[in-house]
Amino acid sequence: MTDANETKGVPTPISDNLRASGYWNPEWDGFTELDPVWTEKFLDMAMHPMTKGLIEPKVWEFISIAVDASCTHMYGPGTRRHIRRALELGATKEEIAAVLQGVSVLGLHANSMGAPMLLEEVARFQARSQPRADDGKP
Repeated sequence: MTDANETKGVPTPISDNLRASGYWNPEWDGFTELDPVWTEKFLDMAMHPMTKGLIEPKVWEFISIAVDASCTHMYGPGTRRHIRRALELGATKEEIAAVLQGVSVLGLHANSMGAPMLLEEVARFQARSQPRADDGKP
């Protein structure tokens, strides 16, 4: 962690711009307080693909919706913010629905892995619970 004395007066333009634009995530406040230099470097890295301008802004919003709505992230405020921005950029509700439908398959693995495990464990449990012919119990 950066020493607090080293961070005094260090400019944080990315954080400042995100706050001003409404894209600031308040959950970043703790890290900013602990280490504003690290937070600024993290945000610079995270925003690099978007700031290069190689991906159309609407497509970037679709990617952001997918990340925030994914089962591994589930960040509602970000999902809403990126849906609003995508609509402002001309996205249709059908396009956004397609993004959400596409990302929903991430959670499918919970079922495709979990269901066979459940069936195996139920079979093991039932096998242990069944009385044996040689133990004298009915």
